[in-house]
Amino acid sequence: MNYDAIIIGAGHNGLVTACYLARAGLKVVVVEKNDWVGGAAVSRSLHPGFTYSNCSYVSSLFRPEIMRDLELPKYGLQVLPYEGGAVMTRDGGYLAIFRDHEANRREFSRHSPRDAEAYDPYSRDVFRHCRFIRPLLMRTPPDPARFRPRDLAELAWLGKKTFDLSESQIYEMIRFWTMSISDFLDEYFENPVVKAYLAVSAIIGTALGPMSPGSAYVLLHHYMGDVDGNVGAWGYARGGMGSITAALSASLTDSGGEIRVGKGVEKVLVQNGQAVGVALDDGEEIRAKRVISNMDVKRTFLKHVDEAELPASFVKQVRNFKIRGSSGKLNIALDAAPKFTALPEGSPMYKGDLHFTDSIERMERAYDDWKAGHFSRDPFQDVMIPTMIDPTMAPPGKHFMSCFVQYAPPKIEGQDWTDADRDAFGQTCINQIDDYAPGFKDLVLHAEIRTPRELEAEVGLTEGNIFQGELTFDQLLFNRPVPGYAQYRSPIKDLWICGSSTHPGGGVMGAPGRNAAAEILRDIRVPTDMSDAYAVL
Repeated sequence: MNYDAIIIGAGHNGLVTACYLARAGLKVVVVEKNDWVGGAAVSRSLHPGFTYSNCSYVSSLFRPEIMRDLELPKYGLQVLPYEGGAVMTRDGGYLAIFRDHEANRREFSRHSPRDAEAYDPYSRDVFRHCRFIRPLLMRTPPDPARFRPRDLAELAWLGKKTFDLSESQIYEMIRFWTMSISDFLDEYFENPVVKAYLAVSAIIGTALGPMSPGSAYVLLHHYMGDVDGNVGAWGYARGGMGSITAALSASLTDSGGEIRVGKGVEKVLVQNGQAVGVALDDGEEIRAKRVISNMDVKRTFLKHVDEAELPASFVKQVRNFKIRGSSGKLNIALDAAPKFTALPEGSPMYKGDLHFTDSIERMERAYDDWKAGHFSRDPFQDVMIPTMIDPTMAPPGKHFMSCFVQYAPPKIEGQDWTDADRDAFGQTCINQIDDYAPGFKDLVLHAEIRTPRELEAEVGLTEGNIFQGELTFDQLLFNRPVPGYAQYRSPIKDLWICGSSTHPGGGVMGAPGRNAAAEILRDIRVPTDMSDAYAVL
């Protein structure tokens, strides 16, 4: 059977692209190597009665325009905003975190009156950067080296948007995109715990430390989402992150699309410089007018396309694209709720993200271990207990804990991870939690430990990088993934890419998938609103 489009990979971006193409009337099939859909946005039951969000674990970045277009709430998607959170300190204290700005400001004042006064100008400046970036998320970046009318128009739009800023704001924006989060926060705050809390979003998922130039932008990337219109808010997808991709799958099949699981792609078929289908690892061939890869750019072009079909310069650029694993994940089934020594029992802080790293210097030392080729001996952990808000994920009285961990390198001192390395990494993380919640180890019923090895083997994330490529200034906008190919196309006609290696980058956002679909529909001149104009937030 011939299709209009084959999408490789049933992760959220691949499903978003497939949904838009199917709704435009194209005959679409998604092929997925695993026996389940979701990619990194998946819910799985790995211990009786428990549901794990076993890769991505919180929702904020997913674009509300996509939720509306694809009617995802109709298919069961519900995001539950969470309240609270805390940074626990070694001396038994804590910094409480609240969704309410004024409550946060009062809590900062308890630690530093000066930092409380700085919180307003800090928030104002960060969200000014957000307002500049957010409209770019759902637009195809222009190619500054070409002089096509659409590229010139997009450059003019970007130039006008830039010059709407004051001279000092332009200078500050350029500085912000290239500076470290440590230096940025030093310009506002003095208390180490306050700075540690605010630096968290700058290191999540990236192979940078808080003192690395460029880490400030990563913070901005995490601030650009919203829940129910509250910019910067985060929440849990009810039933786990797989609820997002389950809703996308239902929307796709309702639109006439097809999903085939357990069908790994061996090779993209190319004839006379044009993609014509895929060969599966079971020997089957599927033909289509176009192929869209949701895999990262390295996996797509270095593993599943014959190098002879590609320009040597393009292959070199793809090889040089930075995809560096830096993260691990623990998913833990608990017999009861843990009790953290520093936190009052029943506190709303249990319902948000809990951190133990109480200074930027401590974060940087964790990064030093990564640079030395070892997992962090005193890691940073973003610990959450979703069942405090969503009881559907565990049996009554039990709890599910998600631990996102920095830093875990793709190799241990240059060697592949072993099972012993993995177990030692997991035990290090559990020991750290037990230091702050004595007796925690006795509550553990089951723990899934995921290093970059597991993230690459099971999810297809090269080196375990959750963003499919570093979010550094040299790999953003028209440089993502490589210069000249930032508009979701490739050197091979009708071979497209739609994953997080493309603009605007990683996270469970959906924007790369939606933008790729818009370009495909524009290319084949399918009449649809989204092929003619981009939403501006």
